[in-house]
Amino acid sequence: MFALAVLGFSFQIHAADYKGLGAESVAPETLTKYAPPPVAKELSRKIQLLMDQRASGAGKVTPNGKKLFYSWAVTGSVQVWRLDAPNTFPVQMTGGEDRTTIDDITPDGGKLILSRDRGGEENPGLYWQNVGGGPLHEIQHLAKVQSHFAFVTEDSKRLYLLANDIKDSSYAIYRYDFASGKKELLFSEDGIWSVSDHLGEKEFLLAKHLGNVQTEYYLWRPGEKDAAKKLVPLVGQGETEEFDMQFSANKGEYLVQTPKFGEFRRIYRWKDGKYTPLTEELKWDVRGLAIDDARKHIYYQINENGYTRLAALDAKTYKPVRMPVFPDADQVTIASISHNGRFLTIAVESAQLPRSNYVYDWETKKLTRWITPSSPEVDLSTFPRATLEYYTAADGVKIPMFVRRPPKCATEVCPVIVHFHGGPEGQSVPGFNPVDQMFIEAGFVFVEPNVRGSEGYGKSWLNSDNGPKRLDVITDIRDCAAYVKKTWSKNGQVPKVGVFGGSYGGYSTQVAMSMFAGSYDAGFSVVGMSNLRTFLLNTAPYRRILRVSEYGDPEKDAEALKKLSPITYVDQVKAPMFFLQGLNDPRVPAGEAIQMHEILVKHKVPSQLVIFPDEGHGAAKRDNQVREFGYALDFFIKYLR
Repeated sequence: MFALAVLGFSFQIHAADYKGLGAESVAPETLTKYAPPPVAKELSRKIQLLMDQRASGAGKVTPNGKKLFYSWAVTGSVQVWRLDAPNTFPVQMTGGEDRTTIDDITPDGGKLILSRDRGGEENPGLYWQNVGGGPLHEIQHLAKVQSHFAFVTEDSKRLYLLANDIKDSSYAIYRYDFASGKKELLFSEDGIWSVSDHLGEKEFLLAKHLGNVQTEYYLWRPGEKDAAKKLVPLVGQGETEEFDMQFSANKGEYLVQTPKFGEFRRIYRWKDGKYTPLTEELKWDVRGLAIDDARKHIYYQINENGYTRLAALDAKTYKPVRMPVFPDADQVTIASISHNGRFLTIAVESAQLPRSNYVYDWETKKLTRWITPSSPEVDLSTFPRATLEYYTAADGVKIPMFVRRPPKCATEVCPVIVHFHGGPEGQSVPGFNPVDQMFIEAGFVFVEPNVRGSEGYGKSWLNSDNGPKRLDVITDIRDCAAYVKKTWSKNGQVPKVGVFGGSYGGYSTQVAMSMFAGSYDAGFSVVGMSNLRTFLLNTAPYRRILRVSEYGDPEKDAEALKKLSPITYVDQVKAPMFFLQGLNDPRVPAGEAIQMHEILVKHKVPSQLVIFPDEGHGAAKRDNQVREFGYALDFFIKYLR
């Protein structure tokens, strides 16, 4: 090991010796050693009750508007369900232990297109099923291969899919015929490709993803005899700006969502290289650009400081059209659009209302609530709304945060849990959150900051932590704890502060406990990275390509990655930590948690590690979720109260 200095600290670099990803990289004896222990029955009961305060996933309505299909985890794993009329008794369509979700309903309304993942590996397979139920028919499900749905043809006879079966870091495009069950390779250029939009089977908009937000768009004409006309570059080539692109309803025009010409995203009409704005210049991001297959309406969402509302334009004239309004909602989002453009499914939620699914009929202008969430044994009016507050970073920048407080904490000094979101380009938002409520009912103030690098506050904020620049803003993590301890103290009593998060939030937790040791009193890291270089070298190849632009190159930026890695400062950790990891995680290898935990144990720092053998990037199964939140509650009660 060798010493370096950064941010005023002296630290040591610990050589990492793990290699590999997933179950093949972890020895059986290690799994036995870190097997999930049981949760106390009384605590489990409390968690189970709060987990019952949930709603279904976003729904998809059939083209005739008579059936709604949606995902729901009521059986313990996410499966697909059907409603034959609004608020009727649901029919379970899929079952078993593997997470199954709905991708689409064929335009003729006859088939469901389903995606099924095994053990959290994120190598999903594609299946189809009759809308009336029955067995699943495999389209493609291959070991260590991601098979992603693209679209179904208008006549419902063929399906397009993407898969990295030829090269693990590239996605080829295939066409599948339902009648024969045969698959045909159509496109196999190197790169992480996706189908952004299509006009029948003659013209496609292909997206080539180069980084976390950087994307190039091409027009692809598979039947074109002239090779130069088969793949025509449109936007994004040679740029680092973010783009989202769709075909317009008007021939020769495209819709582009981008922050290229300002701080925030807007939607533009793009023709012959010229951009004409279609949405107002706002101090908020426009996101979620969508247009129905029938080219009737253009949809988008406006992110107002974490609160989401819907808007729409006429696809031909680009004039605004009226949308249903939900004045008391925190989040209003588009769930799906029927192929014929007639029906729009809208998901609505607030702090005291689990997600509800509505269907809006453009022809009748009727809004119908199809799914009413249930709340057994709980008064949802007691769930506190998140308040938007700010703390000031050391350099004077104000950082937004959402805060939920138990009623007694208005007058008492209560322990605080700071929860950092994943991403890194994620965003903590207000809305219904039974997980937050678990900690609130246990007497903790729950804080969710949107540090620099978060989504929703403009491109300068979003890109401020890219690569080595993260060194300039990583102190936002430390400054949150400093603000809480200084500002929320009363009569000389300083609140204890814990830190919690998953994925990049797990990394933030480890940074808080190591680089900024002493700022937080306990840390609970879920699938977090401890060494950015070993993470990048061992993560799935497709993930590495997308993450390098965000974190830095393992070779070119090796020095900065060392300075930004929690394991670099592991000698400074003194407060207790808990690490939770999924064995099958394709994003953050289990070795990231193992190496950090085992060093802490050698240093006699209180540390615990649990590895779920049947999970990936976070717990998806209900039993494991109960364990996860049980461990977290026990841990913070022990060390913060």
